[in-house]
Amino acid sequence: PYKETITVPAVGMYRHKKQTGVRGQFGEVHFRLYPMERGAGFEFVDAIVGGAIPNQFIPAVEKGVRETLPRGVLAGYPVEDVKVELFFGKYHDVDSSEAAFKLAASMCFQECFLKAKPVLLEPVVNLEITVPSQYMGDISGDLNSRRGRIVGMDSEGDMQIIRAQAPLGEVMRYATELRSMTGGTGSYTMELSHYDVVPARAAEQVIAQAKKAKEEAGGR
Repeated sequence: PYKETITVPAVGMYRHKKQTGVRGQFGEVHFRLYPMERGAGFEFVDAIVGGAIPNQFIPAVEKGVRETLPRGVLAGYPVEDVKVELFFGKYHDVDSSEAAFKLAASMCFQECFLKAKPVLLEPVVNLEITVPSQYMGDISGDLNSRRGRIVGMDSEGDMQIIRAQAPLGEVMRYATELRSMTGGTGSYTMELSHYDVVPARAAEQVIAQAKKAKEEAGGR
């Protein structure tokens, strides 16, 4: 369950223009994108002045962006924690329509998103692992190999309680692996903590896999 977001502001515009028979299609939008705090979600700001885009088309612009968010831009994962400010645009008396502005908004958002140093976010979980003392070294080394980090330890008799954080994707099969490492004597609990940025190398692999899956789906 990855998510996508941006790390720096970006500015861009997109003009959708198509001539089909008597009536064409025209819509132009200019966006500023801003990163928001983790967990803030999405915000759309109408900063149009002077009627550059008539009021009746503003909801279509917002809808064009909102419909793009679940599909993602980088690897098909939902976009979160982004503010979009519509600050300028152009329209045509005859050729402009809600559909034209909706499409222009979607394309403008995608182009701006890619300029804004996008990253993948992954869920990070809290782990509390209880194991006999002799397995401490094995558990610590294994957590390190899973991009985990130990945040605290306690002892309870002959047992050690390790508190750690690790990406959910790295501990999906942890029950089986912990049982194997400890001969069935270890146990753990797990709960979601927060979302954090996926390291660049791991993100490249996820994006490449998503791209490959999309291409294979398109080929069928």
